[in-house]
Amino acid sequence: METMASLEKEMVENLLPQKFPFVMVDAMYSYTETSLISGLKIQQDNIFVNNNIFLEAGLIEHMAQSVALHTGYQYFLRNEIAPTGYIGSIKEIEIKKLPQLNDNIQSEVTILQEFAGITLVNIVTKLNNEEIANGQMKTVLAK
Repeated sequence: METMASLEKEMVENLLPQKFPFVMVDAMYSYTETSLISGLKIQQDNIFVNNNIFLEAGLIEHMAQSVALHTGYQYFLRNEIAPTGYIGSIKEIEIKKLPQLNDNIQSEVTILQEFAGITLVNIVTKLNNEEIANGQMKTVLAK
């Protein structure tokens, strides 16, 4: 099932378990059962901004929350409450460049494998169509 949904900040925040000031995704540009493109505008009040630079920890958290958004939206479409998920492992994260204040980043999540509440994903984050980070994560849903 392919859905070319575009969600604004308020709806995105309702689909994530994280709450302000720890929300690192503010837009969803597209969704399919096996992929999602999310976004974040780097704001001054973001807890991962230091000297106008969005830190590595923020970039990794944005990537992880993009996976959580995919899960949250999947459950929303089924009219179910999404369970809490956790990062099971992070594999080979490569950060090539850090975004700055007021930059808009986009992450594309691709589901590689999903079984028994464990999901393996590939994530590529871009700034102005330039890849700035990539990696793989395994997430686990709470029972």
